[in-house]
Amino acid sequence: MTLRCSMLVAALATAVCQGAQAQTIDRLDLDYRSAQARLLERSDAIQGADADVRSKEAQKGSTSTLRRPTVEFEGQMIRYQKTLYLPLGPLADVAQDYSISDPLRFEIERTSTRPIVTATLPLYSGGQIPAAQAGAAAQLGQSRAERQIVIDNGLLQMTQLYFGQQLLERVRDVRRDALAGLERHVADALKLEQEGFISRAQRLQAQVARDDAARELEKAQADLASAQVALAGALRAPSGVDPVSPIFVIRQPLRSLDTYVDAALRAHPQLDRLGALEDQAEAGVALQRAKLRPTIYGFAQYNFDRRDTLLTDPDWSVGVGLRYTLFSGVGRSQAVQAARETVTQANAGLREARTQIEIGVTRSWNDAEAARRRFELTDTAITAAQENLRVQTLGYQEQQTTSLDVIDAQLGLARSRIQRAQAGYDFVVALAQLLHVSGQIATLPDYIDQGERVTP
Repeated sequence: MTLRCSMLVAALATAVCQGAQAQTIDRLDLDYRSAQARLLERSDAIQGADADVRSKEAQKGSTSTLRRPTVEFEGQMIRYQKTLYLPLGPLADVAQDYSISDPLRFEIERTSTRPIVTATLPLYSGGQIPAAQAGAAAQLGQSRAERQIVIDNGLLQMTQLYFGQQLLERVRDVRRDALAGLERHVADALKLEQEGFISRAQRLQAQVARDDAARELEKAQADLASAQVALAGALRAPSGVDPVSPIFVIRQPLRSLDTYVDAALRAHPQLDRLGALEDQAEAGVALQRAKLRPTIYGFAQYNFDRRDTLLTDPDWSVGVGLRYTLFSGVGRSQAVQAARETVTQANAGLREARTQIEIGVTRSWNDAEAARRRFELTDTAITAAQENLRVQTLGYQEQQTTSLDVIDAQLGLARSRIQRAQAGYDFVVALAQLLHVSGQIATLPDYIDQGERVTP
């Protein structure tokens, strides 16, 4: 069998389906657009990415009010002792006559409550507030880009599974037809052997070929069953899915390579993600620089219990404060340098990603064009294989060809049919990969509408 099974089996193994068995009843008939919509609606991975985006949106929203005042209530109940000394001054001599020491000493021991409201308003943050807001916005951009990456990867995998199931259906049908043809050949060989026109060895050759075809059919059926379970699991359809949109090929050449490269550099979500990381790094530099500057704030405090308060506590107070770090256990200049190096790292990662994406687009474009041309070469192969089988069968019946010639012709027709289906599938997968790496995988249904159905 000429299938490149390793790629298809790898795609099937990544589908999420834990023990579900696709049923033969109530199967869903889904065209590709409907399958896309179902995946976007039901994929747990996409729902998880959506939740992360909502989280980052809420986080960004929380930074929009950083310039507003912070109002705090503090309530304390304390037990304290206070010692007071009162100098007698000029009365000290008189006090000594009465055995009174100078200064007078008083001790107060009591329980007090302190219900206090404090309001603090940032007046100048040194740039920390804008840096925090820019960082939150960049994290939201990263989360949105990562969600798009999850969506694009899911669509690519679903495409492989959707058309892969159809390919394996074709393979099963071809193997079934080949087995039926070899069954007829065995029946003819038995008759010819009984009539003495062929040897027992020729009849055994036909039986061996038929048994091999039966084993190939069993394998094709098992591969198809696995594919059905995988696609059903990916689309959360326990009863199974019947793909309606057929394997297709676009006969005319694709758009120019530069068109796809430009689209990739403009819309690939990986570039958006790395751009967001670069923005976060820039915000980190701004934040570290802001920590080198002073902060200025206004404050106000009000005590609700003026009768039962400490002697040092005011009834109310307002003022302006300045805070500036003179020395710190953390090297602040090194922290700024570390943030700058993070920016350099992000810039390098973005440049590398652009290069790799251009390479990936070029490779995928070449693969798609090669698959398209390879499919065109199969146009005459099936016709020739069918005619060869007809000629070899007639020749065998007239004792001009051998049983092995008929077997080879039968298997050659099956091989040509599978190669045609494989070439069509290779084109679809290569096109999907091209659209994926150029950030356009969601537009695949438009190409399906333009394509030519690959007949069995």
